[in-house]
Amino acid sequence: MFSSASDPIFWRAWSEFGLVAEYGALAASYPALLNAPKGDGHAVLVLPGMLTGDESTSFLRTYLKEMGYVAHAWKQGHNWGPSRHVHRKLKDRLNELADRYERRISIVGWSLGGIYARELAREFPHQVRQVVTLGSPFGAGYRVSGEVDPVLAERLRVPPPVPSTAIYSRFDGLVPWAACREQETPRTENIEVPATHLGMGGNPLVFWAVADRLSQTEGEWKPFDRSGFHKWFYV
Repeated sequence: MFSSASDPIFWRAWSEFGLVAEYGALAASYPALLNAPKGDGHAVLVLPGMLTGDESTSFLRTYLKEMGYVAHAWKQGHNWGPSRHVHRKLKDRLNELADRYERRISIVGWSLGGIYARELAREFPHQVRQVVTLGSPFGAGYRVSGEVDPVLAERLRVPPPVPSTAIYSRFDGLVPWAACREQETPRTENIEVPATHLGMGGNPLVFWAVADRLSQTEGEWKPFDRSGFHKWFYV
């Protein structure tokens, strides 16, 4: 059944056209974004959202490389949805990168990519430095044959045993923003930004927040500092 023009879901989805402005703002603000905290050279694995592939994260990976990270694509083709096969391949990808660099890997995951990221960190906490999710609805439950699997849903909601940052937006037109928020613990946090779901991969505020989070010294993670100019842009 299609949504009518009076349906709130219709207007939420329609708001996704705001991504055009976000990518335009990225181009205009890029010189300023290069003033964000720099990285220490560690590797970052970037996972795309559902129905997209590495092309969707190319801008973010390019930015992270300029900020001093070794940014890697997921190299699994298009993300067609939850897949045990893809999960196994991602475990191999994580292990390969951890062995190559002989240090922990940070993972940035967009939407479904963030759910994969959290599960990798849950299984291999000794290989994952931190996780940053972008509009990932890990709190929405998980349907199997049309029914919510309560056991799996609870597992997905529990934070992984590594520092984790959930970046989300109340303007998200595709997934429920409340389901993208992390449970509050000493090693988790939520950062709200004005962004569309499809525009997170090109939103300047998302880019700055990701760079800030990844720049922290390993083992010295602290919550996002909202003082200074941050208080005008981040909730």
